[in-house]
Amino acid sequence: MTDRHLLSGVEPDPARDAGHPEPPPRVGFFTDTSVCIGCKACEVACKEWNAIPEDGLSLTGMSYDNTQGLGASTWRHVAFIEQQTPAPDGRTQLPLLGGGSEPPSGAPGLSRPAPPEAGSEGPGAAGGTGELRWLMSSDVCKHCTHAACLDVCPTGSLFRTEFGTVVVQEDICNGCGYCVPACPYGVIEQRPSDGRAFKCTMCYDRLGAGQEPACAKACPTESIQFGPLDELRERAALRVDQLHAAGVDGARLYGHEPDDGVGGDGAFFLLLDEPEVYGLPPNPVVTTRDLPAMWKHAGAAALSLAGGFALSFALPALLRRKSTRR
Repeated sequence: MTDRHLLSGVEPDPARDAGHPEPPPRVGFFTDTSVCIGCKACEVACKEWNAIPEDGLSLTGMSYDNTQGLGASTWRHVAFIEQQTPAPDGRTQLPLLGGGSEPPSGAPGLSRPAPPEAGSEGPGAAGGTGELRWLMSSDVCKHCTHAACLDVCPTGSLFRTEFGTVVVQEDICNGCGYCVPACPYGVIEQRPSDGRAFKCTMCYDRLGAGQEPACAKACPTESIQFGPLDELRERAALRVDQLHAAGVDGARLYGHEPDDGVGGDGAFFLLLDEPEVYGLPPNPVVTTRDLPAMWKHAGAAALSLAGGFALSFALPALLRRKSTRR
């Protein structure tokens, strides 16, 4: 599938390639981290709608983050990233989606002078130029165009929906775990209680009823936006231009390119720093990309081995026949 689309120059249609003859427009998430306030409303809405077990209230040592990362019981995860950065130009102003006003004090991405610490040196020290900012981002399964988890699932538990999303059927999953290392983002996890794999379904049941996913519905700042993927990409590009015009040079999109290592993501992001800062791989690649070549080489090796065995049995017989003729 990948090679055919690359040669033709046509963007892949994962739903049609999966066998849906007349699929609706592909939908997805655009998460604008510049307006995320870290309220975790998306996490709560996801858990409530999908009846996902709670994560506990124990202190993790990761700021205000009790969920720590995506997993079998956390399909949306809001990361709190604290940065100590130099900011010679003072505080950075991020325009809101509606245009020109400044976000409220304390919004993520805003830089503010760090309080001086007695005896400290470097950024944040008295007389220094260091500033403290929080980068907040609601992470989720990327619903890749070329999804390795689909390639390795032996039971068909993972399937591509008519909306282009990737869903795990928990009643079919046998707990083999092949999908876990196959995911280039480390999204899928097995639940310790029974070994089955779980991840975001993009609220497949809600999509079928014409509703948006619970996380996007609950987001109070429109940081999580849901809709046709093509429209979201256009909206995201305009948002990046808006931020660049406001002097936020670090704004960039992640996972939106159809010709990247996974064919583009069904859930992509606007980031304010490098992907690694958010715990995202800088250049994700579908982990099964070499499978066709591997099977080809394995087939050639099997044929060579079979030929060697046949020759080992046939050669003595030929030699005996030749000796009897003499």
